[in-house]
Amino acid sequence: MERKIKVGIIGCGGIANGKHMPSLSKLKDVEMVAFCDLILEKAEKAREQYGTKDAKVYTDYQELLQDPEIEVVHVCTPNRSHAPISIDSLHAGKHVMCEKPMAKTAEDARKMVEAAKETGKKLTIGYQHRHKPEAIYLKSVIERGDLGDIYFAKAFAIRRRGTPNWGVFLNEYEQGGGPLIDIGTHSLDITLYLMNNYEPKMVVGTKYKKVNNPECGNPWGGWDPEENTMEDSAFGFIVMKNGATIILESSWALNTIEPVQEGSTMLCGTDAGAQIKNGVTINKGEFNRLIEVKPDLSSGGVAFYEGISSNPAEVEARRWIDAVKNDTDVVVKPEQACVVSEILEAIYTSAKTGQPVYFE
Repeated sequence: MERKIKVGIIGCGGIANGKHMPSLSKLKDVEMVAFCDLILEKAEKAREQYGTKDAKVYTDYQELLQDPEIEVVHVCTPNRSHAPISIDSLHAGKHVMCEKPMAKTAEDARKMVEAAKETGKKLTIGYQHRHKPEAIYLKSVIERGDLGDIYFAKAFAIRRRGTPNWGVFLNEYEQGGGPLIDIGTHSLDITLYLMNNYEPKMVVGTKYKKVNNPECGNPWGGWDPEENTMEDSAFGFIVMKNGATIILESSWALNTIEPVQEGSTMLCGTDAGAQIKNGVTINKGEFNRLIEVKPDLSSGGVAFYEGISSNPAEVEARRWIDAVKNDTDVVVKPEQACVVSEILEAIYTSAKTGQPVYFE
């Protein structure tokens, strides 16, 4: 009989309901046996929809962690609590999937990496854009060497209007920032991952709160301006130790005619270039001509997971649970996610001080 992985969900809000629990529910070898939320009704609702018959509910995550049957914990709480809950869960002997970004601060992210090393438990971060068919395909193309040395990249997450006005998205204390830490983090992660470059040298950053009518055209409507202390856009110029340059652009509200979905990236190498933006495009020189190739990824690009769609959240869940079951490496390593957090923090610091931030 196939071993069932017993999972506890900590935080039963938007991201748990929109991504984690629906994806886990598709996996036959997973049972969600515990649900925790500060609001008991949210945990009870999650249990009704996704839990086993005898699933438990909690308002204190420490009580959930005492259950020896739980092997895996998903941390789906506001950014501020990612680190303490993940660290406690690792020390309680659980493998941890923590929603992105890794932590509110770089220091907290580093503490999470240390906790994973100390405990020997698996820790991964919910950067689901790595699991898109486009990313899986392009990673294999790059690893084959088709692009050569990638020395320039752009990471995009540009919404013309798209300020999330629910939950704690507009609460800087809980989240640590706006579009940069919310959606820019996805685009930076996929860019670093595809470049396989995690050694930043220097960062210059700017951030703005300039759009006076962000509720105009915002799909979720308006909000109290006094409650929103977040930037509406932020930008970073990142130089890596090997000389490569990355430009990061992020916004919830920007008067541009060309919005670009988060998780989009453009890569320029010595032999060819590529971008993930409405699919994958490879650009290169061939027979003395410049050409563009758009591979057909309609089959999903994840045929090695039978019965799983190309939905990146579902592929993420499958790959994560397989890593736990088979004791193999996770796709999103905590050390990699930590560098993302360090760069994001450096952009915010540079934006605040007006000075470049240099890494040790």
